[in-house]
Amino acid sequence: MHRLIKRVATSQDKINNKTSVLERVYANRNINSKEELNYSISNLLPYEQLKGISEAAELIATAIKENSIIVIVGDFDVDGATSTTVAVKALRSMGADKVHFIVPNRFEFGYGLTPEIVAVAVERFHPDMIITVDNGISSVDGVKVAKDLKLKVVITDHHLAAEVLPQADAIVNPNQPGDSFPSKMLAGVGVIFYVMLAVRSLLREQGWFEQNNIQEPNLAELLDLVALGTVADVVPLDYNNRILVSQGLARIRSGRVCAGIEALINVTGRDKTRLIASDFGFAIAPRLNAAGRLDDMSLGINCLLSEKLETATSMANKLDEINLARRDIEADMKSQAMKLLDEMSLDENDDLPFGLCLFDEDFHEGVVGIIASRIKDHWHRPVIVFAESEAGFLKGSGRSVKGLHIRDALDSVAAKHPELISKFGGHAMAAGLTIAKSDYSLFSKAFDEEVRRHLGKDDLQGVVMSDGELSESELTMKTAEELRFAGPWGQTFQEPVFDGIFNIITKRIVAEKHLKLSLQPVNSNIEIDAIAFNLTDENWPQSVQQVSIAYRLDVNTFRGQQSLQLMLEHIEPC
Repeated sequence: MHRLIKRVATSQDKINNKTSVLERVYANRNINSKEELNYSISNLLPYEQLKGISEAAELIATAIKENSIIVIVGDFDVDGATSTTVAVKALRSMGADKVHFIVPNRFEFGYGLTPEIVAVAVERFHPDMIITVDNGISSVDGVKVAKDLKLKVVITDHHLAAEVLPQADAIVNPNQPGDSFPSKMLAGVGVIFYVMLAVRSLLREQGWFEQNNIQEPNLAELLDLVALGTVADVVPLDYNNRILVSQGLARIRSGRVCAGIEALINVTGRDKTRLIASDFGFAIAPRLNAAGRLDDMSLGINCLLSEKLETATSMANKLDEINLARRDIEADMKSQAMKLLDEMSLDENDDLPFGLCLFDEDFHEGVVGIIASRIKDHWHRPVIVFAESEAGFLKGSGRSVKGLHIRDALDSVAAKHPELISKFGGHAMAAGLTIAKSDYSLFSKAFDEEVRRHLGKDDLQGVVMSDGELSESELTMKTAEELRFAGPWGQTFQEPVFDGIFNIITKRIVAEKHLKLSLQPVNSNIEIDAIAFNLTDENWPQSVQQVSIAYRLDVNTFRGQQSLQLMLEHIEPC
């Protein structure tokens, strides 16, 4: 798919000939003062601004003091796993002796606090209280069942609320109606972290720690988990989220990291002293996610809960094995998806739907989200990939592009076709849903029509936003190192990307699917290594000698030696 390279338009009064690369990058991200780069934990938004947090803290504090049985109901992705771990660790550190967790197996129970999960929790643990993390805002039926059983229910979530809210004892969600919390971008792990801050504060005021000879917990010790979950859920890194991620990364680099994350870092071959946010997203999160996609996320949570590195390492190795199996399934599914797209292109005279739906009998339910993301990146349009779940039903996972809020799009489809979608939920860029298998064609048409209401053909053109061109003197290890640790970079606060014209000195294929190049900037004598992942000579003419590229600067470490490397985001012949 052809993509355009566009440079970020920056006001000229923010830059001049003496402006450093980093200053230009920050200007491109509308950073106007040094204070916006001060990631001190004291600058976090106060928890008091979250609607419902006082009621939630009071209920949870009472449960701790009364030695109640508390069950955390989590989700089967990384945000859900880290949220569950934060809740369990925090509650235990504050004196709760009877804390358990349960994560719905996606293949058996699906998402959220369903009536079935309430029944399992009651049978297994006989709880007095249920706390949801990273789910619950749409669990009307599950909450009703729990309340009928006289259980206390506290919902902590960050997903968008439906018109009807569950009748829980307390709801904490920055995106619920009437909430004035300035940042709506908290991940689920951020929400439960804030709730635990409120609980600790209340117990401190009540003298609980002093009266019971409990050392007041330092909840900042959980920020490595908060950082991981925040990055993995691809929520926008606004100022508040950048504080959470920066603080978590700082703790990890200094060695103050939980055994589970350290074991996962080790199994990926990363150096924890040089860890950055993208390592969470591309190395650690996939291994945790694999457990929820193919098996049971309880394995990932138990890894994160481990107190001993030896125990955590054993589980991290198992997670790594599951991830390898996930990659094989993903490769097969992607190949099949591309065949379906080829057939659709022929049927549609090379004009694919704007809102793209894909389904095959052999698609694996746990991997549809990854395939949707891959297809979305390639074709730059909203994509929903479906797999067969229970008899007669399909579960879909969708990913969107700028200009289409996919959860709202599903809401519109549901409003126009009331019987078409069994259930749905999600964010602006990602959503999940269930439909009847017999309704697949009807839904595909309705989704495409809805997408066309919001997006035109020009919106389906892939764009790489660039911070501009680097001079020869700026193409250095020093620049790469400075940019590496100047983040945290992530969603809506993108890692710096640059562009330019380069001559090809050499090129070869490594690991059978990656293009390795030695490049030379035009009008320069320096040579720089570059790599384009998942690109081979089959994708473009072999006779090309000069290319236009968009790239990230990176420091490559090989056999103890470090060198500058360009990570190619886009490459096309000149």
